[in-house]
Amino acid sequence: MKRILIGIYALAAALTAVAQPRFSSNKETHNFGQIEWKHPVSVEYVITNTGDQPLVLTDVDPSCACSVAQWTQTPIAPGEKGTVTVEFDAKALGHFEKSVGVYTNAAPNLVYLYFTGEVVREIKDFTNAYPYLIGQIRIDKNEIDFPYIYRGERPVMRIGVANLSDRPYEPVLMHLPSYLDMEVEPSVLQPGESGRITLTLNTDKLADLGLNQASVYLSRFTGDKVSDENEIPLSAVLLPDFSNLSAADMAAAPVIHLSDTDIDLSAQLAKKNKVKQDIVVSNTGQSPLQIIKLQVFNPALSVGLKKSVLQPGESTRLRVTIDKRNIVRKKRHLRILMITNDPVQPKVEINIKAK
Repeated sequence: MKRILIGIYALAAALTAVAQPRFSSNKETHNFGQIEWKHPVSVEYVITNTGDQPLVLTDVDPSCACSVAQWTQTPIAPGEKGTVTVEFDAKALGHFEKSVGVYTNAAPNLVYLYFTGEVVREIKDFTNAYPYLIGQIRIDKNEIDFPYIYRGERPVMRIGVANLSDRPYEPVLMHLPSYLDMEVEPSVLQPGESGRITLTLNTDKLADLGLNQASVYLSRFTGDKVSDENEIPLSAVLLPDFSNLSAADMAAAPVIHLSDTDIDLSAQLAKKNKVKQDIVVSNTGQSPLQIIKLQVFNPALSVGLKKSVLQPGESTRLRVTIDKRNIVRKKRHLRILMITNDPVQPKVEINIKAK
């Protein structure tokens, strides 16, 4: 009997050790290269929960007062992603190496991320700090992405801009949607100068939950027109807010589970123009699960969901169909987005590989 009890305790301990969140970042260190003094810059670390329990980022603590951090406040479900964004406003010239302490409910509960670079009065080589070239203008981002936002928030994103032309340049983003406000500093860049475009998202103006998608276009010169060459994709995912739920509500909440969130259909599409694959959607929670929104963003993709409300313990089929003749690959990857009433996983993405 004693041996049986010891075995049971050992098994329970092993299961407890396995069932836990795990913190993984897309990079440990970010190198800004040269940055201009008194021109704040930001870095975004993409955090993935590679464990099998929800990951919670409880606090983020930069090593100096010259840095301000923002991070995903809601639990990150297994396999899902969150972000830690740090804005650095250098107070002194010269080389720097800074750290950011990220506290989580995983083990270890404290992980350090780093960023380095050099603060200069004037940037001579913009290649590293502004890696994307549009005409004779360099920018430090080639997409605008607000992946986790809630009604009432006003998140901010900054785009660094450098003028490589031989004439004064006014940075402007054309076709800006009504929910984005833009400020430019300075309003005119002389040859060889850099500045920034600050975008503020007004979530109250977003029409609906889920992905709001558009394109803006960087004007390369006065009188410029929109084209594929100066397009910058824009996306903003508005999520339902469950921050007021009590611990009892969370325990009784629905829980979504998908049989797969990454699909590779490359081999099948090499032989056929159209292929299908089924994904099982289950509710492993304690109350009804609602699929509030189901979105696709490529004409090659279509989906069919048998049921949008699942009782506890119930499953349904999500059929994914892809026609490779209609694939539009430019600047947008193949994915499906689900918005649910699962407070831990209000956003679920299904990524599709079809090369």
